[in-house]
Amino acid sequence: MMRHLILVACAILAAPAFPAQQIRIAAAADLEPVLPPIVEQFKQATGINAQVTYQASAALTTQIQNGAPFDLFLSANLDYPRKLIAAGLAEGLGDGTAGSPIVYAKGALVLWTRKDGSLTPSVELLRNRALKRLAIANPDRAPYGKAAIAALQKLGLYEALKPKFVIAENISQAAQFVDSGNADAGLISLTSAKTARLTADGRYFEIPADSYPPIEQGAVLVSRTQQRVAAKKFLVFLMSAPVQEQLRRYGLTPGRRVP
Repeated sequence: MMRHLILVACAILAAPAFPAQQIRIAAAADLEPVLPPIVEQFKQATGINAQVTYQASAALTTQIQNGAPFDLFLSANLDYPRKLIAAGLAEGLGDGTAGSPIVYAKGALVLWTRKDGSLTPSVELLRNRALKRLAIANPDRAPYGKAAIAALQKLGLYEALKPKFVIAENISQAAQFVDSGNADAGLISLTSAKTARLTADGRYFEIPADSYPPIEQGAVLVSRTQQRVAAKKFLVFLMSAPVQEQLRRYGLTPGRRVP
């Protein structure tokens, strides 16, 4: 009995005096395949947990405007964090300039199809009548959806393809629509196309980058955060050279120059 009590006492003394520190991150849906390993590395390096919510950038902006308890916002479009900064709801820390989001990465748009289908992703496929359903993210809420519309307009294909759109809430759902057979092809993020599952199931074609505006992705600190120091630590970690290099492997162009 005495030995049992001693073991219990040792366990209590060994436990941390306070619960583990945690930050809450609102992240663009294209980061869903990217952030999990980075969050784990951050936890190992600092002991700080990061809880991440993935949605379209516009939806996350609305949640922050309505008081959602996030500490950081990682958007897939600079317009949304700029809007929050202008409203006094976020703080920009980018490039030493007050009021500007940190540009942590740049995204890329691809056309994705399943390998077991007869359609090969290419610009020619977008002109092919065999293409009946094309998945895109909601252009009113998701930056990749807006980029998809811009690319199709630049290629002169928007009006012809508009009746074939299958609109998804965000870029992750657009990828799911194609992978599940609910669309023949999808204009999705390169980060989605590079996931293990979509790499196994399909193939992709990178849409020429000059056919749509740059998908610059920005990070800001949410003004009402109670975890200011921990949240800033995550931003510093995100912009470190090793993590920025990881972004490249997941299909993003680093926001800072990596040697």
